[in-house]
Amino acid sequence: MDEKTLRAIIEEVINDFTGGSSGGTALATAPAPEQGEQLVITEDGPAKRGVSPREVVIALSPAFGGVMTKTIIGIPHAKVLREICAGIEEEGLTYRFIRSYRTADVGFIAHDAAEYSGSGIGIGIQSRGTTVIHQADLPPLSNLELFPQAPLIDLETFRAIGRNAAKYAKGEAPEPVPVRNDQMARPTYQAIAAVMHIKEVQLTDPNKKTQALRVEYR
Repeated sequence: MDEKTLRAIIEEVINDFTGGSSGGTALATAPAPEQGEQLVITEDGPAKRGVSPREVVIALSPAFGGVMTKTIIGIPHAKVLREICAGIEEEGLTYRFIRSYRTADVGFIAHDAAEYSGSGIGIGIQSRGTTVIHQADLPPLSNLELFPQAPLIDLETFRAIGRNAAKYAKGEAPEPVPVRNDQMARPTYQAIAAVMHIKEVQLTDPNKKTQALRVEYR
């Protein structure tokens, strides 16, 4: 990612966090979204537990696709969901979306997804891109696969995450999705990751039930 793009992402997050005023020198303006990059997410009432063994539930964090619209490296959330869903569909399974408000912790969000899934397999994802594949009968702090370094998760990886989740739902034991590692990713993105996490935490509501979602792309 070049410096201009990184500055644009930081500006977007800070503006969201401060209510639109960054209070300093203007940074680069983020490019307008392309066709199909905008998400329209509508809550459809309290989520229900699924009964189909051929579904994977995808649980979004409180700010995903709403207050925040891109991952930490600027991938539009719409593209992220398209790739995850495409991976699930490639394995012949279906998917549903829910939003968990009780926490901003991606492990617990993913466990919520698994508990609502008829197959017992779910995917949890934070706004910055951190993702977990979980299984309902595992403890919340355990998981099937964890993708902790959001700056290193690209669209190909998101698609592979969807495929593997579907394979677990079918009772298979797939090879884990390859995870890149970069020791410089954490210090490079630490500040923006902290700001994004703070925003996620601000939107949590332990009294609000997990919501079923309708997702559209524009």
